[in-house]
Amino acid sequence: MSVSVEVDRAMRDLLQREDTDNDGLITIDDRGPKEFALGRYAKEPDSQFDVRGVYQLSNLLQELFLAQKQGLVNTTISRSQLEEDPVHRLSRLITTSWWDNLTRRLDADGIELAAPDPKLKDSPRIYVPPGASEQYAYYSAIAKERPAMLLDVQWLPEGEVTARYVQSINNKPGILALDIEISYLEGQPSTKQTQGCPFVVPGGHFNELYIWDACFCILGMLDTHLDVVKGIVKNFVFEIKHYGKILNANRSYYLGRAQPPLLTWLALKTFERTKHEPDALDLLTSAILAARKEYHEWWTSTPRLDEGSGLSRYRPIGRGSPPECRPIVFAHVFAPYTDKYGMTLEEVCRAYNDGSIIEPDLDTFFDHDRAVRESGHDTSNRVEGVCADLATVDLNCLLYQIENDIAFATQTYFGDHLVIPPDFLIPGEKADTIESSNIWRERASKRKVLIDRFFWNEPEGMYFDYNTVTKQQSTAESVTCLWPLWCGAASDQQAARLVKDGIPRFECIGGLSSTSERTRGTVNAVNPQKQWDYPHGWAPHQVLAWDGLKSYGYHNDADRLAYRWLYMMTRTFRDWNGTVCEKYDVTQFERSHYVDAEYGNQGRDFKYAPLTGFGWTNGSYIYGLSLLNDEARKALGQGLAYDDYFAGGGKAHL
Repeated sequence: MSVSVEVDRAMRDLLQREDTDNDGLITIDDRGPKEFALGRYAKEPDSQFDVRGVYQLSNLLQELFLAQKQGLVNTTISRSQLEEDPVHRLSRLITTSWWDNLTRRLDADGIELAAPDPKLKDSPRIYVPPGASEQYAYYSAIAKERPAMLLDVQWLPEGEVTARYVQSINNKPGILALDIEISYLEGQPSTKQTQGCPFVVPGGHFNELYIWDACFCILGMLDTHLDVVKGIVKNFVFEIKHYGKILNANRSYYLGRAQPPLLTWLALKTFERTKHEPDALDLLTSAILAARKEYHEWWTSTPRLDEGSGLSRYRPIGRGSPPECRPIVFAHVFAPYTDKYGMTLEEVCRAYNDGSIIEPDLDTFFDHDRAVRESGHDTSNRVEGVCADLATVDLNCLLYQIENDIAFATQTYFGDHLVIPPDFLIPGEKADTIESSNIWRERASKRKVLIDRFFWNEPEGMYFDYNTVTKQQSTAESVTCLWPLWCGAASDQQAARLVKDGIPRFECIGGLSSTSERTRGTVNAVNPQKQWDYPHGWAPHQVLAWDGLKSYGYHNDADRLAYRWLYMMTRTFRDWNGTVCEKYDVTQFERSHYVDAEYGNQGRDFKYAPLTGFGWTNGSYIYGLSLLNDEARKALGQGLAYDDYFAGGGKAHL
């Protein structure tokens, strides 16, 4: 059954009747009658078309809002739309709408959407690196053709970008140029077309390309948005060639720091889907060469390399507090200095950043804080105040993965004969350097020994970070202890201990929490809740745990954890007007998206209908569903929690 209804009138009356807390959403918090006679709004009234329950009513609100956005006066609403299985509806929205809404290009058609920074709300500005003259000419032409846009095009300086320089342009923030593709119309060689390589943004106030986020987005994009995935790989290669590393994100204030390195993993997954295409091997080759360059020049060079242990650390360059964060974020850090200098919080922050006050303790804090942000785990009690000194399990597992990936690609796809062209040489290398897979297997073998020596704790049955200054293992319990399963660094015996002794410290009803409750500690004014601590769960940790467990044969454990996460996401989507957000409280179902620690929860701030979800959470949903069988997916749609489904004998894996 379907009816054609008057959009504005139906939406107005629906909100007045059902949105009792006036937040522009219909959720389980509202106290309306939970019944709406849609037939009254039809061109030919049909009083039998009643809509009942929070899920159907919120779906109706979403459909009416989307019709209103399109400028429709009337729209057809079908019962099947409103009763759509929530698993199918969420998957459909992600793959047919949300990925498109999160895709950006830095070109004439896309720069007005991609350049603005919701975190800082400054005039649009783009910085172009030396050697990218085509980009500079292209963006300068756009600025000239569209003066009303107020686009400011700037060159970055030649040579090394220093911490002092990065700080000097914090008052003139801008987006950083990425790769472009130039083509010519067939038969018209003088007609040039320029298009920015596409990329995906996380959503919320994150409107730039992050590797940490993008690599988990692509797990949900490989089947439907392969061109965007390839564009992301090309953009990361461009960043390494022109910025020396894959940046935290392509904003000027991120020039001094990277993020967890995942390019080889992303490139190989992309190649598996595109290897039938004529340029697939060229893209893989450039990605492997770029990752090799970043490995040598950033991740295993001073000061990130700890010579004593042979392990690597997060140690970006920078000065002062991070400009993307408001001073209130560091209220507990700056508080002692407000009385000392008789200044407000904002005045202390400004004086410290411009050098008017010198405080070595603040320098140390922000050295570690920048490292925390480079780690992607900003922030957590596990790393706060110590991160720049930690050789973390996660970073060294990623480097172990890179070493094995380069070895695999070199042997399998390059005939065990990888030629290093001039633009990918590292300092001191001769032209036409050639590498075989052996050198990378040797590096991986050495790192595995170091992972066992410095990270493994036999009595605890877990991996722990290693402090390169104190020469001791950290005692912080982090779910990243499972990453050696994902990269294959654990022995079978270690894997068994992780399943037995490690997982129980993090497993909750909605999946895995980022740290244990013990590591989080008691929350108070001195120890405020951190977003990457218990009880919060994040998509990357879930995905890598699922893959790691499956690779060691622990399918039931992987299925259980995947089902828990997907159920929590589906239930939140169903009960809260389509909400999909950045992170969740995995210890409860009723309000799992109500996470207000530090920066709030991106993905919650919308009215009427969600338009993007949140990038890597979307990706984890599509990928997680691909690991489950039809029976398990049906159970999710029916709202069966893990205990109800598996207690009844349900099996999840394929």
